[in-house]
Amino acid sequence: MRGSWMMVALALLALELNAQERLILAWPTPNPAWWEGRPVTDFLQHAGSGDAQSGAFGGVRSGGTRFHEGLDLKPIARDRRGEAMDDVLVVMDGVVRHINSSAGESSYGRYVVVEHPGAKPAVYTLYGHLARIAPGLKVGEQITRGYVLGMMGHSSGGYVIPKERAHLHFEIGVVMTRDFQAWYGGQKFGSRNQQGMWNGLNLMGIDPLAFYEEWRHGRVNTFQDHFARMETVVRLRIATRTTPNFVTRYPALLTREMPVGPLGGWEIRFNWTGLPFAWTPLGLIEMAGLPSELPKIIEVDAAVGQRSKSLVVKKRGEWAVGKDLKVALQQLFGPALRF
Repeated sequence: MRGSWMMVALALLALELNAQERLILAWPTPNPAWWEGRPVTDFLQHAGSGDAQSGAFGGVRSGGTRFHEGLDLKPIARDRRGEAMDDVLVVMDGVVRHINSSAGESSYGRYVVVEHPGAKPAVYTLYGHLARIAPGLKVGEQITRGYVLGMMGHSSGGYVIPKERAHLHFEIGVVMTRDFQAWYGGQKFGSRNQQGMWNGLNLMGIDPLAFYEEWRHGRVNTFQDHFARMETVVRLRIATRTTPNFVTRYPALLTREMPVGPLGGWEIRFNWTGLPFAWTPLGLIEMAGLPSELPKIIEVDAAVGQRSKSLVVKKRGEWAVGKDLKVALQQLFGPALRF
């Protein structure tokens, strides 16, 4: 009987601790539509097609072949010239990591990136296409949930967003590598990286709306809960002595502790976008027989994949690494990997 009471007490303690960890979130614009449970047509801005879903996350454009990394959120206030007037709000306490105040230097236009060290993992949030950025905002500044980062707009680089489709591009995600410049420099893009490690090519988003909905309904309390619920599309192993800085920055994604002896390699699970959401460190014995620095695909759930991402391809009847997964692996492990 005493043991039963002990189990109940431990369960209650676990629930209490989980509740204490529950994130407190703001919505990034003043629009109350999501809080009120209204349809996406009331808060998502379409990308010119008239279909609100084209402002959602995922393969939502060009017939499902073009990937969109975040949410496009429409304004609820405009001035007499038709320009958006909505404030843009940071959704959690965090630290300003990047400010791009020159609209033409990024497809995000003017944008701000905030990192959230109090979250597990320490995700970033990104706020793009701003008309203006809050005066005096500085990189390294600690800000609190609800802080006004700037005003919604339609700034962009390399293309034009009409004022009628002004919106906030909002992302939540993880940064692939601190060594992004080394990868970028090897790609011969023909243009300079003006955003450092906060270049969009180095940012891997999750679906913000899916997370907010899970959080609203109590299915998750933290980002760690959300990552744990992701579906595996590709599982692979790599025999390597390298520990990517991704792992040291996001230890919450480790499935077990690092081996006591030498590291033999990694088993990594990727979701359908190519996000590496679960990392299992393996010892030398577990990696025996696998060639060094050569990714070995162990499992593929092709039914979960989408056309907007190429994670795996069939070659001679076997699964091989696709172009999007290859980019992710090169960013994570560097040029030593073989394909």
